[in-house]
Amino acid sequence: MKPTIYAAALVISYFMGYTENVSAAEPGWSPVIIARGEYKEQIKSLPMEQRPYRPLHFYGNTVRRMHYRGTPMIAIRDIVNPIAVGGNRVLGQ
Repeated sequence: MKPTIYAAALVISYFMGYTENVSAAEPGWSPVIIARGEYKEQIKSLPMEQRPYRPLHFYGNTVRRMHYRGTPMIAIRDIVNPIAVGGNRVLGQ
C-alpha cells in the first residue's frame, strides 16, 4: 500500500510543479549560498531583478518574485524543484 501512496504523491507533486507559463526572463536558482571572488563580483554587477535566486537570500528572492510574478509568495514549483539554473544564468561556473 505504501508504494502506491508514494507513487501517487510523486505524480501529484510533479503536476503541481509543472507549469508552461514560466517567464523566460526570470532568473534560475544558483546553488551557491555565499558567493565569493569573481562570482560575487558578477552577481553584484547585475541589477537586483536579474540576479539568480539563491537559498537563504530572502530579501533578494522576494524582490525578484515581486518583479517577475507580482507576488512575494513562494510557488509550489519552487519547493518541488528548487535548483534549476537556467540557460546562460550560470555565473562563475
